[in-house]
Amino acid sequence: MSAAVGAERPQVVSHVQQALSYTVFDCKWVPRSARLLCLGSAARGTGIVQLYELHGARLELLREIEKPKPIKCGTFGATSLQQRYLATGDFDGNLNIWNLEAPEIPVYSVKGHKEIINSIDGVGGLGIGEGAPEIVTGSRDGTVKVWDPRQNDTPVANMEPVQGESKRDCWTVAFGNAYNQEERVVCAGYDNGDIKLFDLKTMSLRWETNIKNGVCSVEFDRKDINMNKLVATSLEGKFHVFDMRTQHPTKGFASVSEKAQKSTIWQVRHLPQNRDIFMTSGGSGSLHLWKYEYPAQRSKKDSEGSEMGVAGSVSLLQNVTLSTQPISSLDWSPDKKGLCVCGAFDQT
Repeated sequence: MSAAVGAERPQVVSHVQQALSYTVFDCKWVPRSARLLCLGSAARGTGIVQLYELHGARLELLREIEKPKPIKCGTFGATSLQQRYLATGDFDGNLNIWNLEAPEIPVYSVKGHKEIINSIDGVGGLGIGEGAPEIVTGSRDGTVKVWDPRQNDTPVANMEPVQGESKRDCWTVAFGNAYNQEERVVCAGYDNGDIKLFDLKTMSLRWETNIKNGVCSVEFDRKDINMNKLVATSLEGKFHVFDMRTQHPTKGFASVSEKAQKSTIWQVRHLPQNRDIFMTSGGSGSLHLWKYEYPAQRSKKDSEGSEMGVAGSVSLLQNVTLSTQPISSLDWSPDKKGLCVCGAFDQT
């Protein structure tokens, strides 16, 4: 896929399409390369990692690795550019970190959760974000855990339901606010519409809201700056953009919501080279490219004299339908502006 994002109405062109023999759950560009990974589940219930290299208009399969459990999600976010280790979450609740040059045995492995790891994110690696390299995992078991791969077996933070609170399936997690050595937050979205913002500096819940529908994907526009914008997508085709610069004591963060389509919005990903452009992928097999416009003033005083945020507006730049099945994974190339990879449930 490539989107020429400079133009007023960018075109979204399907550059290469590759049929797969398994269900693909996640796609990732390998940083500083023309390579990409597809992660998923084979028909016989094992996990698959495929490494491809882009050669002009074709993809060459370089390596296929099979693992005991289906792999749901992966990230390079907590690794160095020299190592480029891949962290994955699987159906059995295992967090593994792989050296793709020698993928037989993980370089780090922990039974992180009792049930499937739905979502994973990393920060502090690749030269992105200050502070320690950390990985966050969100699981069906209702917990969100933060891991430092340099420490064995125990998470550095564990966000779980308080006693008496029912556990909710966590579908999506994302790091943000990692602009200095001390600050860092994790945002988590749950199947009942809850969005929770955990402050890792104070180890406390900083903010929560509910968007009335299962939260499929959350992402900050950038991880390595003072919190700026957060997009959350939902099960019924809406997404919400929160302005994270100003937190009102009672109203929280200002937001604008957009009904993008009739079906689930599976993913949101911001363009690494321009954080005001983002793509959503949908249950109808479509991609939508959006642009966020800031308001004239980003905050104002309420009647009590408290600062409150002002939400901007969102416009659709382009959309394209690529598949008859949901596009469940999406990743922009960090190196080549406008190049992205996505995976759909029609095994492409």
